[in-house]
Amino acid sequence: MAAALFSLLLLVPPVGLLTALAFLARPRAARIPLKGRHVFITGGSSGIGLAMATAAAREGARVSILARNAARLEEARGAIRAATGQDVGVHAADVRDADAVARALAEAGPVDVLVCNHGVFVPQELEKQEMQEVRWMVDINLMGTFHLVKAALPAMKERTKETRLPASIAIMSSQAGQVGVYGYTAYSASKFALRGLGEALQHEVIADNIHVSLIFPPDTETPGFTEENKRRPELTNIIAGSSGGMKADDVARKALDGIKSGKFIVPCNFEGAMLAVATAGLSPQSSPLTAFLEIIGAGLMRFAAICFQFNWFTTIENWYAKNKKHA
Repeated sequence: MAAALFSLLLLVPPVGLLTALAFLARPRAARIPLKGRHVFITGGSSGIGLAMATAAAREGARVSILARNAARLEEARGAIRAATGQDVGVHAADVRDADAVARALAEAGPVDVLVCNHGVFVPQELEKQEMQEVRWMVDINLMGTFHLVKAALPAMKERTKETRLPASIAIMSSQAGQVGVYGYTAYSASKFALRGLGEALQHEVIADNIHVSLIFPPDTETPGFTEENKRRPELTNIIAGSSGGMKADDVARKALDGIKSGKFIVPCNFEGAMLAVATAGLSPQSSPLTAFLEIIGAGLMRFAAICFQFNWFTTIENWYAKNKKHA
């Protein structure tokens, strides 16, 4: 059945294909309002999280932020109040602690938009990286997201029944969660896993009118990235340094726009949009137009990907050859 339908789609002209995709695209497109609704953001004391919290407060949302450091949370609260005139709720907890996360969400009250923005990043070759550091990244980036979603879901489901408005669970991944790069073995693994979580979760919560968004920012100018970037291997700088970074405010704007549109995949720049097409696979797609672009662009993007891989592998070979001569 599926093969016959695909063969038929290849024979129809673009207008016919778009018409078919308008019927096939799932989940159905939704608009998720922020004004007057509760937006709960982790990693909200700095960087992208703080920028998203400030932008959501400007739109009239009731904002709560969570982070580990209580003092930095109070600083963030003051910054948001100064920028928007709105107060925000603050909750100090470590996302690795499921009980602490559950208590924070109970204190905050039912959530309409959950933004799992927490994350840590330490680049290094796996052979040189301590397993304790690998577990630390996986525990925060992946298990912390499980803790948040599991704790928030029951009240979110009840909330959508009461309000009859769509809700959102947004998960902050990374472009390193779309393509593996030298020196990012542990980090990429923790971010790639979020995609599987998001795809399966969307199936589980769509009946409750909850939409999942996966956000894929590039390198972003944040205090955390600046510090962690000092440990980047030289090869990682050569390969990943060629892609442009973004400011936290710009990523926050793209992320919130994607959440409000109910998009499953939310790229943040042109390179990210190309990666989204190249890695679309079996991911949900609510936009017929985007689905159309994914279909017609798949072959071209695969060719581009092979060119990128050729460049990266050549860079690695040349770097090792050069360093062996000087060893």
